[in-house]
Amino acid sequence: MSDTLTHPAVTGAPSAPADRTAHPKAALGAAMLGFFVVALDSQVVNVALPSIRADLGGGLSGLQWVVTGYTLMFSALILFAGTFSERVGAKRAYGAGMVLFVLASAACGLAPRLGLLVGARFVQGLGAALITPTALALIREAYSDTGQRARAIAYWAMGGSVAAAAGPIVGGALTQIDWRIIFYLNLPVGVVAVLVLTRVGSSPRQVVPFDWTGQLTAVTGLAALTYAIIEGGNGGYGRPLILIAFALFVVAIMLFLLAQSRGAHPMVPLDLFRSSPVVVALVAAAIGMVGFYGVVFVQSLYFQQVRGESPFVTGMLFLPMTALVAGLSPVVPRIAVRFGRRVPIVGGQALMAAGLVALACVPATAPTWAVALLMVPVGVGGSFTVPPLTSLLLDSVPAHRAGTASGVLNMFRQMGGSLGVAAVGTVLAVAPSFLTGLRSSLLVVAALVAATAIASLTVRGTAAAG
Repeated sequence: MSDTLTHPAVTGAPSAPADRTAHPKAALGAAMLGFFVVALDSQVVNVALPSIRADLGGGLSGLQWVVTGYTLMFSALILFAGTFSERVGAKRAYGAGMVLFVLASAACGLAPRLGLLVGARFVQGLGAALITPTALALIREAYSDTGQRARAIAYWAMGGSVAAAAGPIVGGALTQIDWRIIFYLNLPVGVVAVLVLTRVGSSPRQVVPFDWTGQLTAVTGLAALTYAIIEGGNGGYGRPLILIAFALFVVAIMLFLLAQSRGAHPMVPLDLFRSSPVVVALVAAAIGMVGFYGVVFVQSLYFQQVRGESPFVTGMLFLPMTALVAGLSPVVPRIAVRFGRRVPIVGGQALMAAGLVALACVPATAPTWAVALLMVPVGVGGSFTVPPLTSLLLDSVPAHRAGTASGVLNMFRQMGGSLGVAAVGTVLAVAPSFLTGLRSSLLVVAALVAATAIASLTVRGTAAAG
């Protein structure tokens, strides 16, 4: 389930035209390399979690932070990154994001303690948030022809799909040697990306105001909620610090909503949520990522802690799911065109829910390969919903809001992934046994996915192709 993103559309005259003298393929190459490392790092770490715990210590909550620290910052800063890109130019913003990502990757690999690793993952997430929207902006600036741009974006998306599919296998293979290598892998890729970027033409800049209040309250609220969920499951939800975190989340979200309703330049215009298709698309996208990220997190632990598999074998067990997700992604738009968006949306959600239930109910004595095959419906079902949900969302907003709506969609998806890992890990922490927690969490997520399938059936616009 690779992520595609367009940054928020904004108004304002560019301060300088884009330089068309540079090679467009350089922009495409930099964009593909950027999306590759961002997508790879969203998946490569999961298989290494038991090895990280064995080396650096820490409990289940520490492992959750290793994953959610990255996705939390990614989700909270995506819209900020789009505005930053417009203000300083896509090329500069991409370069800053890639340098930050590479430095943070090196810090992850060198981390002597779990807390430092988590902190470096937060910085990695910031770098990823800067890279993703600016990568697409580089492509839009380099290719003026619509057809050429569409082909370039297809190559860009393919790079992300390959990285997501290869992530668990690469992570498992490198962890067999040393888990730190999975982070060092980003260094040569990042260096090559920066070198390629030097051949990219200059980007236009615009006078774009930042929504500082909205951004600060969004980060504070999401961080407080994630902390409360993870640490509450680790030591009890009645502790004063956890209650304070929940209260901080409520206050931050109230201030965020106030800033968005009264601010002159809101980060997330609230009138977007007046449309039922928009609300359903955002909620369905978030819950779909709860299921996908939750399964990858819990099954990585299950294969190694319960089944005793090595990191490499664990990575290979993810191959049927991730390979099919990457291979079938180009087919989904054609299905939506032929049968209408409702077929891939509702069908994908139903398939994902069925896969989650099957994983929750599989006997403890079932062969490991059978468990791996049962993960396939989760990944494939989730990936089938992404293109038509995106199309539904964009068709439900005015054309000048397309960039903003796309950014909000991807914010919800990354936020769903972050909260999914936090919630599933918390259930594992409070359950009497690992298997009990695994089954309970997957059944709850299955129910949520099934509810979104029912909601999708009621939305107008899903029956006809977009």
